[in-house]
Amino acid sequence: MTQYKNQLLPMEKVFRDPVHNYIHVQHQVILDLINSKEFQRLRRIKQLGTSSFTFHGAEHSRFSHSLGVYEIARRICDIFVRNYSQEKIGPDGWDDSERLVVLAAALLHDVGHGPYSHTFEHIFHTNHEAITVEIITSPETEVYQILNRVGAGFPEKVASVITKKYPNPQVVQMISSQIDADRMDYLLRDAYYTGTEYGTFDLTRILRVIRPYSGGIAFSMNGMHAVEDYIVSRYQMYVQVYFHPVSRGMEVILEHLLNRAAKLYRKDPNSFNGHSQLLLPFLKEDFSLADYLKLDDGVLGTSFIQWQEESDAVLSDLAQRFLNRKPLKSATFVKGKDDQTLVELEQLVEKVGYNPKYYTAINSSYDLPYDFYRPEENRHRTQIEIIRKDDSLIELSQLSPLVAALAGQTQGDQRFYFPKEMLAPQEDTSLFSETYQQFSRHIKNGAIE
Repeated sequence: MTQYKNQLLPMEKVFRDPVHNYIHVQHQVILDLINSKEFQRLRRIKQLGTSSFTFHGAEHSRFSHSLGVYEIARRICDIFVRNYSQEKIGPDGWDDSERLVVLAAALLHDVGHGPYSHTFEHIFHTNHEAITVEIITSPETEVYQILNRVGAGFPEKVASVITKKYPNPQVVQMISSQIDADRMDYLLRDAYYTGTEYGTFDLTRILRVIRPYSGGIAFSMNGMHAVEDYIVSRYQMYVQVYFHPVSRGMEVILEHLLNRAAKLYRKDPNSFNGHSQLLLPFLKEDFSLADYLKLDDGVLGTSFIQWQEESDAVLSDLAQRFLNRKPLKSATFVKGKDDQTLVELEQLVEKVGYNPKYYTAINSSYDLPYDFYRPEENRHRTQIEIIRKDDSLIELSQLSPLVAALAGQTQGDQRFYFPKEMLAPQEDTSLFSETYQQFSRHIKNGAIE
């Protein structure tokens, strides 16, 4: 079997990309990884899951995002070699023998994601990071076989970057930190495909001021404002796009739909024998890596189409709501508000015929736009370091009042979700008219804000 640790392509391969223009592939091992069946599966998995129900352009895949992360990491390596190699600035500089492990880890960082990944993980107790590591290190995968041809132990090296255990912090932080190749690509890519401007920032400037040091990666003082802009863009994308109430309403339906299917299977293991075969190992909670790698958005979509015809009214209705974009409505729920109000709302929903377990939910979405080192915590995020002219380091929020205002401040909200039908018009004359109106009054009067 050919070893190709440093084998370059006779001529570089390029992929045309709407975000980065061209993505340049120069190593045979990277091209082979892109062509592996495990990586090609990512073409069939949407990057933003249910967000495409709100932003119809958001149909882009984890395949294109992974190529973008690779491209940013490749550019960073090139910049480090040109300006900050160990030969030029000493032991704090960049060792380009790390390039291949960086490029492979950047490309493969999301290879373990499944369809509607975070919702699916919650229901079926999978873990995309653990599965990513398994794909990289399992001899049965094409990815492992390709990586292993670089050299013995190379798959494990790449996996240790994903798990943040790789000994070189420059390598780890390039792929996973508060300003890394992963985040920079998904903000720009998600902004482009959602048609929003929130996630745009000056990537060219950030790459101009990024530099290595012994503890990882930092940014030159004269590029601080570009880094500020990135932090604000990330904050705006989470608030305006990732936490959009309609997307979350569709996610709640998806979660309840999968939960209902799992409950029906536990009650009668033969319930899906005629179809949904690829989901059965997960309904059984006994799946292999091979089972997982058969999953994509199409597998779930096909199952949902079939579930529309099931005799179980809840499963059928939830499947129709998901496929036909009928999101649950929501209102902001203030934490600590009178719990009795929530009980009354659930009772009103049940009174008109909806099972509150499947037609109501409290959904919380919170994120820290930026955090700084907290010595009292065992686990903390890697803070963003700015290099001053005297080569000393200072944490970003100590220089930037704008970032200081966001640092450590959790952003997001908690919402109560319910069927849209509960907000009946005032002229409703149905049997449950008073129930609907009572529910509406709770919402309008601010019992839930």
